[in-house]
Amino acid sequence: MQPNELSPEPVLNLPELLARVENDCELLRELIDISKVDIPRHLSLLREAVAQADMKNIQKSGHMLKGMLSNLAATRAAAAAGRLEQLGLSGDTTTLRSAIAIFESEVARLMTELEAYMAKIHP
Repeated sequence: MQPNELSPEPVLNLPELLARVENDCELLRELIDISKVDIPRHLSLLREAVAQADMKNIQKSGHMLKGMLSNLAATRAAAAAGRLEQLGLSGDTTTLRSAIAIFESEVARLMTELEAYMAKIHP
């Protein structure tokens, strides 16, 4: 997949996420609440690393975010984080700005979907 191509995967694989929490809505709420704190914190560290062209920390942040997003069954955002991790490993800065823009877009879509889902089950 090219860095600017969007995956055909859904933003959020809800059946998979629900299976992971065994359909426990309270556990899901906790997971989402933690994610709403942790993901922006790691995104901030990632942005700082990108601004400084700190490839080691780009790789590290990308890896951490990929894991967090994979746990949320957020395949597209996890793949975008994985792309950042690979760029950090390779030292390739040529597509870094577009890769982070794609990642931020995917995270924004994910958060919107998670919020919408939680609003449906907990109005």
